[in-house]
Amino acid sequence: MSFLLPRLTCKREVDQAIKTVAEKVLVLRFGRDNDAVCLQLDDILAKTAHDLSNMAVIYLVDVNKVPVYTQYFDISYIPSTVFFFNGQHMKVDYGSPDHTKFVGSFKTKQDFIDLIEVIYRGAMRGKLIVRSPIDPNNIPKYDLLYQGI
Repeated sequence: MSFLLPRLTCKREVDQAIKTVAEKVLVLRFGRDNDAVCLQLDDILAKTAHDLSNMAVIYLVDVNKVPVYTQYFDISYIPSTVFFFNGQHMKVDYGSPDHTKFVGSFKTKQDFIDLIEVIYRGAMRGKLIVRSPIDPNNIPKYDLLYQGI
């Protein structure tokens, strides 16, 4: 299903998307097209893209083609999903140590839809961090890796 979603293939395209998407949540899925979990997430994103078209714009970003942002967002696990609103990086409290990105695939389409609605409503009120509406049991668990500390 990843062929149904638009791709950003270089830093300039990602920068342009962050700057130009206005009054909608920008969803950037960082991953690889041949990864099984990325394909599962892409299926959910593609199926919800039309329903969320008034609130969100979804793009796929290959971690190998845009290493600058891969490093900047510390993408060590894929897929990782990052959210923006009017050029501002939106953070979400998932109950995990990392509020900057969602790591892994969403369990259901409804989890993703609920998250986008909460981010959109929070951003419209001027918030830069919102609390995740997703059931903690549906959030993938992982350990943060700090290299060189």
